[in-house]
Amino acid sequence: MALTRHFRETVVDRVTRDPEFAKALLDEAATLFLNGEPDAAKLVLRDLVNATVGFEALSQQINKPAKSVHRMLSASGNPTMNNLAAIFASVRQALNVQFRIGMVSAT
Repeated sequence: MALTRHFRETVVDRVTRDPEFAKALLDEAATLFLNGEPDAAKLVLRDLVNATVGFEALSQQINKPAKSVHRMLSASGNPTMNNLAAIFASVRQALNVQFRIGMVSAT
């Protein structure tokens, strides 16, 4: 069965009407980064940026060209930690949320 709706449009619609979903995506992106899965994290973060801040506004906020931001959050992108921190900060601000760090447990 073919998809009837583009995935990014679905994410944008869901983020727009469900703030908890947006927060869950942000949490997932951060968790993926911290658990050593940066490629997956960048893709989740890219969809979240597209659904919240937008690439043009984000590029102005972090003083980087929009094309560079798109490249950073692509599957093959290689953003610096400073750029990632700025992107996370911008999305956090757009969603009006703060990160709380829980306990670290041994595996």
